[in-house]
Amino acid sequence: MSGTPGSEAPSQVPPPQAAGRHPAAGDSGGGDAVGRAREALEQMGAPAGLAEPLVGALGPRAGAEISTDPWRLLAVSGVTPQQADYCARHVLGAEASPDDPRRGKALAAHLLRQGAREGHTALEEQRLAGALRSMGVRSVDAALSAALDGGEVLSFEMVDEPDDGDDFDGGDPGEVPDPDRWYALTRIGLAEQDLGEGLARLAGTSEPIMDSATAAETVEATAERLGAEVDPRTAAALVTVALRGVCVLQHGAGARVPVAHALACAAAIAADSEAGIAVASPTAQAAAEVNSALADLGAGGDVAAVPLAVLLETRSPGVHGRRSERPIEAGLVVVTGARWLDVDRAAALVDACADGTHLVLLADPAQAPSAAPGSVVADLVASRTVHVADLPEGPDAGPLARMAESVAGGELEEVGAPGREVVVVPADSAAAAAHRTVQLITDSIPRALEIPAEQVQIVAATRGGEAGTDALNAVCKERLNPGPGAHGGLDAGDRVLVTADGPGCAAGDVGYLRVADGDDGNGQGGGAPVLAVELPGGTLARVADPAQLRPGWAITVAAAHGGRWPAVVAVFPPETRASRPQVYTALTTAQRHLSLVQAAGPALAQGVRENAALPRHTRLVQVLREG
Repeated sequence: MSGTPGSEAPSQVPPPQAAGRHPAAGDSGGGDAVGRAREALEQMGAPAGLAEPLVGALGPRAGAEISTDPWRLLAVSGVTPQQADYCARHVLGAEASPDDPRRGKALAAHLLRQGAREGHTALEEQRLAGALRSMGVRSVDAALSAALDGGEVLSFEMVDEPDDGDDFDGGDPGEVPDPDRWYALTRIGLAEQDLGEGLARLAGTSEPIMDSATAAETVEATAERLGAEVDPRTAAALVTVALRGVCVLQHGAGARVPVAHALACAAAIAADSEAGIAVASPTAQAAAEVNSALADLGAGGDVAAVPLAVLLETRSPGVHGRRSERPIEAGLVVVTGARWLDVDRAAALVDACADGTHLVLLADPAQAPSAAPGSVVADLVASRTVHVADLPEGPDAGPLARMAESVAGGELEEVGAPGREVVVVPADSAAAAAHRTVQLITDSIPRALEIPAEQVQIVAATRGGEAGTDALNAVCKERLNPGPGAHGGLDAGDRVLVTADGPGCAAGDVGYLRVADGDDGNGQGGGAPVLAVELPGGTLARVADPAQLRPGWAITVAAAHGGRWPAVVAVFPPETRASRPQVYTALTTAQRHLSLVQAAGPALAQGVRENAALPRHTRLVQVLREG
């Protein structure tokens, strides 16, 4: 990136990706604020279309703020540093110095927002300073101080103590190393800090729910009652759950039965000890899958999973009815599919657990980390501050699980699938991949496997391109539910993806849009339409803003994380930059059938073999170790 404010033309400043507007508090209707922002944008040569997202990001004084500090444009998603530099030169002329503290402040926050989109919760000072210098900021200290003074950024000092194991030799411990300084967006940094401190609180206040001998007897009695054979590893893990405040139970792709056993036995321990249990899953689809497994085991009446948004009584992103003042009414809280947890949701969950609550996270370590910032489960395991146990694989895992396990081991191999549980569909171009994908969901899978199109989910590696989710959704909309797009581009009956947490639903939920007539204020119909998403099981989750919905016939791997569907068409276009966790996560969203549309050629297997992890910069390990 150039260190001099660029000369990029104003017409090239892109509009934000997010649709709709979210006026800030105090902007009654937002019209005046948007108008003032539009005027300010036009004066600096930027598109007037940025006005609404700018007010959403900065509030009703957005126009005044960018007039005095044009680099505040970087608060809008999609605006690049070069484009903000152009606007600054347009407004400030020769005063638009590359080393202007306002520029440094905005660039620091921009880099942290960019990092958050990649899953990082914080950046170490040297890394952030190096990125700022590459953008022409010479006075890095002044830029970082300005960012801290602005309130959007926080700094944390952390001592990275080497993990040398237990040393009882009485040697000289040496000097305490100098602390490292990390920078984070305020909301994310505080959430990660709260999460670490909350986990330490649970670990420090918990008492055994049941002694080890009684817990083992309860597991044995539960297995006998259900006519099931519980693996000794599962029984040992459940004894740990009864004894310890925070546990991680790891499992693989074929552990549907052991996970159901673990939940049934945990419910029995909670019932016999009168502690009570609550089980949550990432999404409505995931909760339905857990409950199906419990029903198959004969334990459907003992315990049931609900979406985490339901357990926390989520009202809007970051706002929950269950919190420290009104905690979850259970002494044992279990979350399945916990790799999906980011620091925000995990912090909310821990905050809603009263002192002494036992928290259990069930997670598949081969899956990708959360779509939002954080690597919660991996950090918990790496910290060595919580108790970790492994569940066994289930009996006769089947072709889907075998293929997923081969990917987890670094190899993309075809497996025998006599019941067509897994089908690899080669394609020599993105256009061919798109054609085959639509053919599979609309014809081949419903006809050959008797799985209706409503139960087939497309999961694509990319959003853009001919075989990305945007293009596939457009074709599926035309084929499966054509309409004028009366509700923010959507129509009743469209399959939709929820993009923000809300009452009864979470980002990543997929359902069908239902529309009812609204009340006109006098108890009569004819008011603004009421939108709701019908989720698995028939639950209706009301949605206040159509901007929180996107077409959902095709969704990205990140959006699919935490979801499970009877059949999945996983699409890897030629431009895919694959990783092992990404491919594994896509495969494990399928319950009964997977069609793998492979247009990436040898690069897909190479990505699985060589890109073994998606590393993230986080602080949680150090926060946990500091206690």
